[in-house]
Amino acid sequence: MKKYLAILLIIVLSSCKSKAVLAEGSASNLLTAEKIIENHYNNKTDFSTLYIKASARYQDDKQTQNVQAEIKIKKDEKILVSIRVLGFTMAKALITPTSVQYYEKIGNKYFEGDYTGLSNWLGTDLDFQKVQNMFLGKAMDDLHKGKYAVSIMEKFYKLGGNSDAKTDKSFFFEGENFLLKRQEINQVQQERTLQVAYPDYKKYDQMILPLSLAIDAKQKDGKTNIDIEYKNSTFNEDLSFPYSVPEGYERIYIDKN
Repeated sequence: MKKYLAILLIIVLSSCKSKAVLAEGSASNLLTAEKIIENHYNNKTDFSTLYIKASARYQDDKQTQNVQAEIKIKKDEKILVSIRVLGFTMAKALITPTSVQYYEKIGNKYFEGDYTGLSNWLGTDLDFQKVQNMFLGKAMDDLHKGKYAVSIMEKFYKLGGNSDAKTDKSFFFEGENFLLKRQEINQVQQERTLQVAYPDYKKYDQMILPLSLAIDAKQKDGKTNIDIEYKNSTFNEDLSFPYSVPEGYERIYIDKN
């Protein structure tokens, strides 16, 4: 169950016919956190819907698998993801601001619930906006609401220090367009980390999108790597979002404690 659910939650973006790959700059002069945050959010995300095809490589301590995905996004409202192997739909998820629904054909299982159990399972607080931001190359957290220390690390601007006793978060930005290069969540006591890296970006008429994502998640019982490559996308079309659990599937529950 974890394999397909992880892929479904992470694959949501792709690319369309593109303009040139964006040049990226190195961080040089130390800027204020407010200026970095302002520049980051100045990158527009001007779309109403996205239709996307993508490919992904999933790897954990036991297996490796390549899959294809079809993704439909209605901005700020819902995300529908279908995972296919050899042309056959193996899993599907519908994500909205209030719920997460999911089923997979291997094992005939399905899940319906809110973000509470899912957040506990993944080790970080999630909501719809954070999930959408992650796939758009935006910081998962609303940076306007935090207080951050600024430093230059690995030629990137690093925002860090907005953490509680259990969780440490860091965000890294390049110096030309202030695009997010990496975001990290570390929970030392739980021996749990999540890193999402964005190797490169392209500029489209509607927005700037990552070309790929590299997700690394580590917990005490193992690690998971998911690499996403973007294929074809179209913007602002009328899309349908069909989702229904096949008959006879068994409902599963994620512990909220």
